[in-house]
Amino acid sequence: MTPPPKLHIPGPVEVNERTLRAFRSPIIGHRSEDFRRLYGGIQPGLQRLFATERPVFLSTSSAWGVMEGALRNLARGTALCCMCGAFSDKWLDVARRCGLEAEPLQVPWGLSVLPEQVDSRLASGRYDLVTLVHNETSTGVMNPLADIMTLKARYPDVLFVVDAVSSFSAVPTPFDELGIDVLLTGSQKALALPPGLSLFVVSPAALERAESIAGRGYYFDFLEFQKNAERNMTPSTPSIGHLYALRSKLEEIFEEGLPARYCRHRQLAESTWRWAEDREFALYPDSSCRSLTLTCVDNGAREAGRRVDPDRFRELVRQEGVLIDGGYGRIKGVTFRLSHMGDETPESMTRLYLALDKALSRL
Repeated sequence: MTPPPKLHIPGPVEVNERTLRAFRSPIIGHRSEDFRRLYGGIQPGLQRLFATERPVFLSTSSAWGVMEGALRNLARGTALCCMCGAFSDKWLDVARRCGLEAEPLQVPWGLSVLPEQVDSRLASGRYDLVTLVHNETSTGVMNPLADIMTLKARYPDVLFVVDAVSSFSAVPTPFDELGIDVLLTGSQKALALPPGLSLFVVSPAALERAESIAGRGYYFDFLEFQKNAERNMTPSTPSIGHLYALRSKLEEIFEEGLPARYCRHRQLAESTWRWAEDREFALYPDSSCRSLTLTCVDNGAREAGRRVDPDRFRELVRQEGVLIDGGYGRIKGVTFRLSHMGDETPESMTRLYLALDKALSRL
């Protein structure tokens, strides 16, 4: 049987054998003392990774479940959705499908949301909730999270919900220090776990807001997560294999060390930018806001530069044993994306660059 291609798509990413072995651990009862020890045992590592003293909640769902849950728990007035690509744009659609009041703060794709833009909108006093995608996976843009969160001091009654799905654990996202109200991520990107688990932290102010929302539902009810976390439990039946895998991954992360992990992700991003530019490709995002977990290469969307037939190129790369992504949303086919997050190393990225070069030579 032909082995599957090596994943260099924006997610899910490659999962190493150590993690998969942990994922295959024997199942235990999810209301047992063994489970409580497993859940409680990973909390200190998760709190260290989130840089928080708050409990870290675990949800058996994609991150979009928690994203919608955050809206249902917290949207009381009008939400301001910061939009700079397909996934951040989707926040507005999800809010409106939930029957909530929401308005866009739209910036051109390829650019980041700036603090002064958010400030200008919040100064109207019309909003009590802000949604922000830290790392916009569709465009390869990383928004200036720390700078935007300085606005919390000026607008303490506005809750900030941050999607760190494709940045968490690759760059610092200190929950307590930044004053975030909900910080959420998924398992299948920089954490390099199998898809299907979400992790999130909720501030006391967000829990207080949730208490005042009658229609927040059950499965993603933040108060249910808080109540169960106090007993080292989850509200509903969890994916136990994910918790074993997460425990193993936390061990790996702290063996490497957080500063080294952050440095590795930056170095891999910079080497991928150099690969693209050395081959006369332009990069899609502005140079001021490039992602450190994936590179979005411009294939004719915005900049003058080298172009390839995207479908043919991806097929040739696949023939070299590697899967890359051909772009997303309205820039599908006029960009392609290369992941360098999770467990990737200089050696594994060199193999990617060789596969890309061989494919280019055959076009």
